[in-house]
Amino acid sequence: MTARHLFMISLGGVIGTGLFLSSGYTIHEAGPIGTILAYGIGAVVVYLVMLCLGELSVAMPQTGSFHVYADRFIGHGTGFTVAILYWLTWTVALGSEFTAAGLIMSKWFPNSPTWIWSALFMIVIFTSNALSVKFFANTEFWFSSIKVIAIILFIILGGLAIFGVIHIKGYQHAPYFSNLFKDGLFPNGFKAVFTTMLTVNFAFSGTELIGVTAGETKDPEVTLPKAIHTTLFRLIIFFIGSITVMSALIPWQKAGVNQSPFVLVFNSIGLPFAGDLMNFVVLTAILSAANSGLYASTRMLWSLANEGTIPLKVAQTNRRGVPMLALCLSMVGGILALISSVVAASTVYLVLVSISGLAVVIVWMAITVSEINFRKQWLKDGHTVAELKFKTPWYPVIPWIAFIMCLLSCVLIVFDPTQRPALFYMVPFLILCYVVYYGKEAWSKRHARAKAEDRQEDNL
Repeated sequence: MTARHLFMISLGGVIGTGLFLSSGYTIHEAGPIGTILAYGIGAVVVYLVMLCLGELSVAMPQTGSFHVYADRFIGHGTGFTVAILYWLTWTVALGSEFTAAGLIMSKWFPNSPTWIWSALFMIVIFTSNALSVKFFANTEFWFSSIKVIAIILFIILGGLAIFGVIHIKGYQHAPYFSNLFKDGLFPNGFKAVFTTMLTVNFAFSGTELIGVTAGETKDPEVTLPKAIHTTLFRLIIFFIGSITVMSALIPWQKAGVNQSPFVLVFNSIGLPFAGDLMNFVVLTAILSAANSGLYASTRMLWSLANEGTIPLKVAQTNRRGVPMLALCLSMVGGILALISSVVAASTVYLVLVSISGLAVVIVWMAITVSEINFRKQWLKDGHTVAELKFKTPWYPVIPWIAFIMCLLSCVLIVFDPTQRPALFYMVPFLILCYVVYYGKEAWSKRHARAKAEDRQEDNL
């Protein structure tokens, strides 16, 4: 992959339905200033985590990197758990994305069954990943480009409407930024901002795909830092820029009540076919997320097999360099998640969604701890900081701040009754992952010891 591929993949992994559909609801809950504040803090947290990931990825460019770093610098059980969590995150997302894509198509073709469209998109995304890494990267580049163009168009047109250059329905004069402040800084109280903050990190999940691609990136010591350093700028422009425009043009009480704020603004400006246009953009966002998700979950399985944690057969690649067995297993996982969302939505699927929601933040915490321990080991082995081609600034302050802020966003979920079950499901699941790993290790050692004893008896 080249710099342009990496740039768009990291961007495409973040910009999804959360921005296009759910952002209005967030404004409705926390108010304009509260939402901007929450997303601003979230962007900083993500950037700090990416700085930690940058040092690790440039020093050791590995495909499926988080698992390998956690395995080496925290512990084997943690490495296994991180890989399973990240694989589960994207696998569950695959199920929901294929469903959402089918639902959007059924709006245009109301008499067609949703499952046919879902199956068609499964084939498209599987083919994109199966042909080659370069084909996947090119597909993701164009998917992401459509999303980026839509957001830039939204910000430009919305900005012109804010200052009265373009007329917007419901206003006799330029609205400027009066909607941001007219009901106070925090119309639903500061607690609403705090609750929103808990979900912001999840909205930014996908940025860490930079690390997953490291082993298949051209000139990682050049392309990775470039992508990481622009992360904060991109998140501010696309997320905070969009939310500021929405908040200025839509009263916060009306945001997210009936339709996407993007459609609401485009319709108010008088853009023709605004609904169909945004449905197309949202469909692209869904397919982009599914494309990235299948890639990420495949590489995580490959990484587990490559390290010998699961059968080595899963790590085998074809002549195009694609691990087909890992790809097929991840696709099956996505299909099973899709089935569980229909058959057991209130039980199995609910648990999967709850666990996957917190999983990314735990992966981020593992990245920060891995970087802290890596730097210690690097110096212990006789190297100097100057030898590192990419250095996390202000070490160890940056990784520790990132770790603490991620930890708070997990623990403080206790105070939000709607998200509290996620924590209650996650803790037993983490314990189960460690039990499975160390149980497997103990069984392997016992089995090896028994074989050795049998050989000794045969020799005697």
